[in-house]
Amino acid sequence: MNPNQVSNGFVKPVPTEEEKGKIEELRKLLGPLPEKLSSFCSDDAVLRYLRARNWHVKKAAKMLKETLKWRVQYKPEEICWEEIADEAETGKIYRSSCVDKHGRPVLIMRPSVENSKSVKGQIRYLVYCMENAIQNLPPGEEQMVWMIDFNGYSLANVSLRTTRETAHVARPFLEPKTRNKVKFVYSDDPNTKQIMEENFDMDKLESAFGGNDDSGFNIEKHSERMKEDDKKRLAALKDIASPSLDSLSFLSVSDGATSDSAHLGSEDVSEDEHQPHGMSEKKESIP
Repeated sequence: MNPNQVSNGFVKPVPTEEEKGKIEELRKLLGPLPEKLSSFCSDDAVLRYLRARNWHVKKAAKMLKETLKWRVQYKPEEICWEEIADEAETGKIYRSSCVDKHGRPVLIMRPSVENSKSVKGQIRYLVYCMENAIQNLPPGEEQMVWMIDFNGYSLANVSLRTTRETAHVARPFLEPKTRNKVKFVYSDDPNTKQIMEENFDMDKLESAFGGNDDSGFNIEKHSERMKEDDKKRLAALKDIASPSLDSLSFLSVSDGATSDSAHLGSEDVSEDEHQPHGMSEKKESIP
């Protein structure tokens, strides 16, 4: 790929001619899309699905179609703060006021302060946080940053069902090369400071991650930020019709592959038993 300047002042790869051909081929399989869904099928988004399916166009199209169907059924863009505010009280997941040096939004996760046993509530809150991060992406940017703080974490914090449902939600964001972007950093490691300084303004980064900002998570301030974002998002959606499943009948094409849909179970299951399960992160984490 060749570099190309984008609006946030940094460079991003430009698809090769072969990749452009794959994008067009996939778009033909999708056909025309309702306005509300077309924004989720940008060239960068289509490339992400193609990479996830090793450039197999039909399999990538199937995966993307299933995601679009999930969006129609689950309506993640309509989730509002008042619905999930209880899940947010401890700061287990939230969008930081800090961005990285590329202007990308930062989602902070602290699994040790989980405050709910409702799988449905946990996943709905995760979806809300991810939608909010997407809403705050700078123009031309398709990536967000995850920072996971493992301080106080133990296997007792891990729910197998929640982990499985989280994987369904996050799958479209996890390209095969994502694992190469994961960095584990430690408070007593001299290399950690350099890694963080390369990616963040240290004066704006939380002290828990090696920065100089001691303000910490404040639920009242965070609540106001989320409510303001909700108003902006809902205002933008006001005049856009919501697609129905009937209108997406053309998305039923199958390539015969095993389904990898980004669906969510509709039932509200609370788990009392926790089981160990492997975890991975998008970006930096400090135990």
